[in-house]
Amino acid sequence: MKRILTIAGSDSGGGAGIQTDLKTITVLGGYGMSVITALTAQNTVGVQAILELPLEFIEKQIDSVVEDIGVDAVKTGMLSSLEIVSLVAAKIKQYQIKRVIVDPVMVAKSGDSLLKEEAQKALRELLIPLAFVVTPNLPEASVLAGIEVNNLKTMKEAARHIYNLGARNVLVKGGHMKGEIVDLLFDGNTFYEYPTPRIPTKNTHGTGCTFASALATELAKGGTVQTAVERTKSFMTTAIRFSLSLGKGHGPTNPYAIIAREKERFQVLEDLKAALEKLQKNKIGNLIPEVHSNLGYALPFAEKFEDVAAFPGRITKLNDSIATFSGPEFGSSRHIASIILTLMKHNPNFRSVMNIRFSEKIIRTCKHVGLQVRGFDRADEPTQIKKQEGSSLEWGTQEVLKQGEIPDIIFDRGDVGKEPMVRVIGKNPDEVVKKVLKITQEIKV
Repeated sequence: MKRILTIAGSDSGGGAGIQTDLKTITVLGGYGMSVITALTAQNTVGVQAILELPLEFIEKQIDSVVEDIGVDAVKTGMLSSLEIVSLVAAKIKQYQIKRVIVDPVMVAKSGDSLLKEEAQKALRELLIPLAFVVTPNLPEASVLAGIEVNNLKTMKEAARHIYNLGARNVLVKGGHMKGEIVDLLFDGNTFYEYPTPRIPTKNTHGTGCTFASALATELAKGGTVQTAVERTKSFMTTAIRFSLSLGKGHGPTNPYAIIAREKERFQVLEDLKAALEKLQKNKIGNLIPEVHSNLGYALPFAEKFEDVAAFPGRITKLNDSIATFSGPEFGSSRHIASIILTLMKHNPNFRSVMNIRFSEKIIRTCKHVGLQVRGFDRADEPTQIKKQEGSSLEWGTQEVLKQGEIPDIIFDRGDVGKEPMVRVIGKNPDEVVKKVLKITQEIKV
């Protein structure tokens, strides 16, 4: 297990600093260690107080960790004073630590200053020359490079300036730009661009700390800087997409999201098997459409088709009951997955969908048993959407969600070459099955 040391401040709110560093290092498979440089009274709204630790005690922490356990990578964060920056740089030199990731923390998400002005010069002259990678955001890059950084062109200029300070690699993060986010890596010879769609959330507290500690962990594992950045970007996308709405201000990122997703794989499959068994016992063959049916269930924090399990070959009608070709598998139904993933972007709790036969009687029955029903008209589907394979269901689901919260039922009356369909929605397969059985029992009556 690789050993990653974070030298940073403590965030009492848990969303940034050593708290999120250690969470990130742990979920990525590293062994996290910490040297606390300052204590902050901090929450999602702002920083209420800062208490720097004595230099002697900071030094003792570093010596204790390095001399006994050793380190494979070091990540620095909040180093609030000239004296602390100087000390940390001296200790890195003393122990000849090579993988040093410098997050030049200057300002908190709330706008509160975390680096004294006189410390900025020491950061440039003493610490950045020791950095294997330095990871400034746009405001930090502006300060370090002495130019205004607000677009890709100026990001490249700033990266050259910061590289010339002595860093071996410079990663300028573009999160402060409008529109698509582009992070830029410069290794002294080549620029590498890492574009990412912007995720609409205010909960971005601790993104810089999370990014730098994730990068430190990936670099400690070995491989190129480019590969480490790619893995870090993927991790960050998940952590931000499923960020936490805690507190009254900027909520924190969610490093645990990738673990929660992976640990649930077995349970997702078991829940689908149990749901299928209930459906088979209740003989719902009359609800299976001509194109057959399927029942899907997504992992928590699902992002792609492979994160959604369903039944390969679909669910078919067998007399008055149903049958499947095999047990559920991940990535086996793009149609059901596209609906579920679209729903989860709106509300991540709704992770299960089953499609059943359409009829006007079924729609009336759904309403009669108290299910909330909404539909979309395929005739309104834009031409460019129709041309994109697999985009229709995502578009239709989005059209319904524009009308408000997620309903129990989404239906359409079909189109040329498209069978009309009813989709039953729930937070899990058991909830979906209960709604399906309500429908079939009412129809039988």
